[in-house]
Amino acid sequence: MRISTRFTHADLLVMPDDGKRREIVDGELFVTPSPLSKHQLIVINIASAFIFYLRDHPIGRLFTAPLAVIRGDYNELEPDPLFSLNEHLSIVQDSVRGAPDLVTEVLSPTTTRQDRGPKLKAYARFGVPGCWIGDPDERIVEVYRIGQTCYVGPRRFLQGHTLTSPLLHGFALPVRDIFQSL
Repeated sequence: MRISTRFTHADLLVMPDDGKRREIVDGELFVTPSPLSKHQLIVINIASAFIFYLRDHPIGRLFTAPLAVIRGDYNELEPDPLFSLNEHLSIVQDSVRGAPDLVTEVLSPTTTRQDRGPKLKAYARFGVPGCWIGDPDERIVEVYRIGQTCYVGPRRFLQGHTLTSPLLHGFALPVRDIFQSL
């Protein structure tokens, strides 16, 4: 007989603070080690572009991990940078309790399967309008946009391309800038 355990937000609160990232998708617990330095450099490069953009276009706020996106008892995810428009900032409390407007995942060897699988599906199910997945090995960014019930895409931005978003009028980030310093 197989006993199924579904993890909840309350379960995460009593787990050890050991530097590992713990996320729950549909009650399934994912535990991964701390990100690698190249992962963090990419996060900083993306966040820096947002910070410069938002200084001149104060349309919302950017947050970086660790900050949980909690949707019900059985889903607690930690995207890398996430963005919410000003009109949706009420979802940002002690954690994010709703659908941000854009989430970004930077792939690591230990997270690729879940970032492109259960987490991507969960973000779509939550109604997150856009998701960017940065792949440091391929040096590309995959851009997903919400359709009726799932994400459409990905649209792949390669080294010579410039990343734009209909959500962020005037935002332009050359892909090479995301992966610089690697």
